[in-house]
Amino acid sequence: MQRRFIDYLTIGLKGIAMGAADVVPGVSGGTIAFISGIYEELIDSIDNLKLSIFKTWKNKGFKAAWNSINGWFLLSLFSGIAISIFSLAKVIKWLLANKPVLLWAFFFGLVLASIIYIAKQIAQWNTQVISSIIITSIISYYITLAEPFASPDSNLYLLFCGFVAIIAMILPGVSGAFILLILGAYQTAIDTINNLLEGITTGNFDQFKDAFIKFTVIGLGAIIGLKVFSKALNWMFKNHKNLTLAILTGFMIGSLNKIWPWKKVLTTRVDSHGELVTLTDKSISPFNYQGDNQLIIALGLMIFGFLTILVLEKLGTKKPKH
Repeated sequence: MQRRFIDYLTIGLKGIAMGAADVVPGVSGGTIAFISGIYEELIDSIDNLKLSIFKTWKNKGFKAAWNSINGWFLLSLFSGIAISIFSLAKVIKWLLANKPVLLWAFFFGLVLASIIYIAKQIAQWNTQVISSIIITSIISYYITLAEPFASPDSNLYLLFCGFVAIIAMILPGVSGAFILLILGAYQTAIDTINNLLEGITTGNFDQFKDAFIKFTVIGLGAIIGLKVFSKALNWMFKNHKNLTLAILTGFMIGSLNKIWPWKKVLTTRVDSHGELVTLTDKSISPFNYQGDNQLIIALGLMIFGFLTILVLEKLGTKKPKH
């Protein structure tokens, strides 16, 4: 059957959820896509974005070309992602600074439920699958311990950051925002989004111009990375789905260390705005946390995050043909 408007609206809402996840270091938008049932369609649709689309347009018309790339699906999804990122950038930045325990608690529950969901999709458990989960869990864990680099200054570096981050963003269990954090470009990316909006709303052309250039460079890197990686990932899903699911499960298990709500700051640095920010930290027991551990509320948000996945999973079971 053909998709209806309500179906595309649902896809847009899933895009909003993906965008919200992508803004937070430690959470992957790819995870949201997977558990909401659109991941393989997303990868397949991106893989179909080829230059031959212009030949189809010329010979068969725009509608045929649009349908060949699953255009309405991609437009609905990426519109939701864009709306979410632009609208939530300031909110997430404030929550990270003022309510980190509660924010991370919600996402910890969300990712924990996602691990269980993805692991359930593994059709056959064997030595290769188990080994892959263990190895990728260890790799992912040590990635979360990596110390961020200095903040980037060159457009070439921002292009590279966009290329690497988008690969992580569409890979369940690997946070693109966290990769940006490791590369030292997370603050730049968040500030670019906020400055772009402020430049438009205040009419500050210089602010808008600077932000637009950075946004374009990061976006170009992301487009290149998306196209290059989607082909490999699409092949993996079609030919080695069990192994791919095992690898994704392992990455998500390892990433739990990054999003554990209770942390002890080990080192700090002064950012470009003169503010003191965390450079490295480690996970600790909530009972050893200095300050209000907000344990009851945090546990409640973990449960809420966990239940959110159940809702998305239910939505994901409704997969109309396109």
